[in-house]
Parts: sequence; C-alpha cells; structure tokens
Amino acid sequence: MIQKTYLKTKDQCKVKFTISIENADRVEILGLNNDWNTPIKMSKKKGGVFECVQTLPRHTQHEFKYLVNGTDWRNDPDADGEAPNEYGGTNTLLVL
Repeated sequence: MIQKTYLKTKDQCKVKFTISIENADRVEILGLNNDWNTPIKMSKKKGGVFECVQTLPRHTQHEFKYLVNGTDWRNDPDADGEAPNEYGGTNTLLVL
C-alpha cells in the first residue's frame, strides 16, 4: 500500500510505503529518485508487515521496486502503474 500526504507549506509529499510479505527477513526499496544503488531499508512490524516513510518532491514520478531478502524483486500492486524496464520486466510507478 502506498499512502500519500501532500504537505501544505512545502512542495513535497510524504509517502508511506507498506507491504506485507510472509517469511521475509528484510525488505528494501530501490530506485526512488533514480537511485538504484542505495537501498532504503524498511522497518519490520508485527505480522510480516514492512513500512517506510519518504519525503519526495511534488509533481514528479518515480520508478522503484522492493527487494526482498536481497534476491527477490517485487512491484507494489497498489501503485499508480508500472513502467517497462531494461531487463524485460516492469518497475513500479509512483506519480506525485
């Protein structure tokens, strides 16, 4: 799930990423702000739910993927869409 909160005093949006993955020990987000080299670690909550909050600029779009346990790439089914990537698959699309 992706929850967007647009800030009234700044041209930014606070985005809360939430994903539930059974048997996952670690989930990271890659690709935000076009940075595929620096993973953003998500916090593990009860019941296998992982959460992360990021502040991103308004009027932008971002491609990203979740990396589960360092090997399994996943898209967010609740995102704004998908965009084709160079590996023949798709990335999650976030539009702010």
